[in-house]
Amino acid sequence: MDVHAAQTLLADLASRQHGAFGARQLQALGISDQDVQQLVRRGSVTRSGPQAYRMAGVPRTWLSDLSVGVHALGPTAVVSHRAAARLHGLDRFGRDGPEFTVRRRRRGGFVLDAPVHTTLVLPTIDHTVTAGLPVTSPVRTVIDLAAVRVSAERLEAAVDSVIRLRLATLDEIAKRLDQLRGKGRRGVRRLDQILVTSGGESFLERRFLELVDEAGLPRPILQADEYVHGAHVGRVDFLYPDHGIVVEVSGGRGHSSAADRAKDARRRNELQRLGRTVLEFTYEDVTGRRRYVVQSLRETLHLCRAQ
Repeated sequence: MDVHAAQTLLADLASRQHGAFGARQLQALGISDQDVQQLVRRGSVTRSGPQAYRMAGVPRTWLSDLSVGVHALGPTAVVSHRAAARLHGLDRFGRDGPEFTVRRRRRGGFVLDAPVHTTLVLPTIDHTVTAGLPVTSPVRTVIDLAAVRVSAERLEAAVDSVIRLRLATLDEIAKRLDQLRGKGRRGVRRLDQILVTSGGESFLERRFLELVDEAGLPRPILQADEYVHGAHVGRVDFLYPDHGIVVEVSGGRGHSSAADRAKDARRRNELQRLGRTVLEFTYEDVTGRRRYVVQSLRETLHLCRAQ
């Protein structure tokens, strides 16, 4: 193939792969190894791994490093662990570097300074494509994070993010965890402990649920939709339907604008018209005044039950 034609084809391919491409993709384009080596000598292409190349002049980015990694490591390679969490947009993983998993223990050398894990279990259900890159699924990513012992705060944030972003449900995480439990999976017990008190869509909601469980109080319904005369009032954080109690948890400063405060007041009024008793706890209440929260909730549950 004419070297100029080869360069045009590779530039087009690389533009869809964050500036990188793999040696295994050349045959489909009708490009020979000799064509690529000639482009390397000309400086149009740079070799970045045993089976990976970059187009010269394309800025090196985190995504391009991920692309180089999966091409260099072979067809079983996926972005995983902390890098997968970042790629999925999970909280507290916004600055993590490349990280990969391969299904075979044998792999070629790799020039990027990045962790490479191995696994015997990586079925289709456990990986997907995000930003054009093969990556472990959100559920598998959370399970893998538990295995490599990221901090409890980061692991909790990952679970919360997956639920909040609607990437998976708690049931889906628990089900896949059970399926992998007998396959030598590390971190299972650690993730089990987090899932027991999971269910909220934020750190604060999870902490409230922990208070409820520790105090031996009944668990509320989470993220319940409320209606007045058929009109949707809104989704409440927690609902005790048998007691008519709504519990809301929020940041200590609340909404800053007059419009937001007015909206909250209207919502509270509508809930009261519905016959609900509304309890509101701030971040400071849930994290620093735990006894007050438990006592308030217990007394309100008792009063509403008595009525």
